[in-house]
Amino acid sequence: MVSIKDIAKHAGVSISTVSYALNGNPKVTEETSKRILAVAKELNYVPNAAARTLKKRETRIIGAFLTTFEGAFYGELLQGMKEEMNKHGYDLVICSGTQSHRMLPEGMLDGAIILDRLFSDKELLLHANRGHKLVVLDRKLKHDNIVQVLLDNKAGATFAMEYLLRRGHKKLYAVSGPEGSFDSVQRLAAARQTVERGGPGIRYEELPGNFDKASGAAAARRIIAEYDGPVGVFCLNDEMAIGMYHALKGTPFRIGEHVHVVGFDHIDIADYVQPRLATIDYSERRWGAVAAEQLIKLIEGGSSAEHERIYVSLVEGDSVGRANG
Repeated sequence: MVSIKDIAKHAGVSISTVSYALNGNPKVTEETSKRILAVAKELNYVPNAAARTLKKRETRIIGAFLTTFEGAFYGELLQGMKEEMNKHGYDLVICSGTQSHRMLPEGMLDGAIILDRLFSDKELLLHANRGHKLVVLDRKLKHDNIVQVLLDNKAGATFAMEYLLRRGHKKLYAVSGPEGSFDSVQRLAAARQTVERGGPGIRYEELPGNFDKASGAAAARRIIAEYDGPVGVFCLNDEMAIGMYHALKGTPFRIGEHVHVVGFDHIDIADYVQPRLATIDYSERRWGAVAAEQLIKLIEGGSSAEHERIYVSLVEGDSVGRANG
């Protein structure tokens, strides 16, 4: 690999002069700078990014840490992050798995956006104490080097359950997310509170889920097994709702007549399934963009918020009829 020492030898100048020229320092005359850059091009010189990073203590790279890449949820979120970062001269890398957590302390990243249950709160606070800049999308953490950019999960779950109650449902289910999921915990808490306010005579049950189609299908089979009349079901994300649709296809039980479903996330396919899925909507792209914007402000020493909230709304579909048909 060609080094600045090689360029200096070919150009007949000192190593420090080459370094100044490559970095655009005005200490070098325009004529000398042009000659050095021409030699560098001729020798196919490639800058050593690792050495530059050590010197400047920046990489212009931000990491987005995810628990998994599965499902239809992440595309718009990551695109929102990427677009905002690129506007400010940063690049995005996607990370998953505990081994990737080393990228923060090893200085490979200028900051990180966290949507990864494998990070413990203790680990993130340790990184923040060491000066690393973080945005969290999946928990509440208070620290000068951390910004929270969170979905309004409680409002979304309240909208979903109130919608089912307004349609006259007395038997309600909620299909949860993975154990320990921040979003699942918040949505379930709001669902329970809404049911409690709904008055007497309401039967409510929570079924285990995992934010994937398979767990939605499993919940559907459980509902069928104990079916005794029309039920309202709040699936805590759309993936599970779609799994429920698939499991009920070909059975005597029909979505919108026997089983009435509300999802969460408004993924693209929700508008195309029949009957059209009622769901909680928000902009994944905006969520990603706001997270990136706040992190860049934090990295560059600007004024960043302690927390930002992403608001949600209910999109009514055809999958929720009246309980009496």
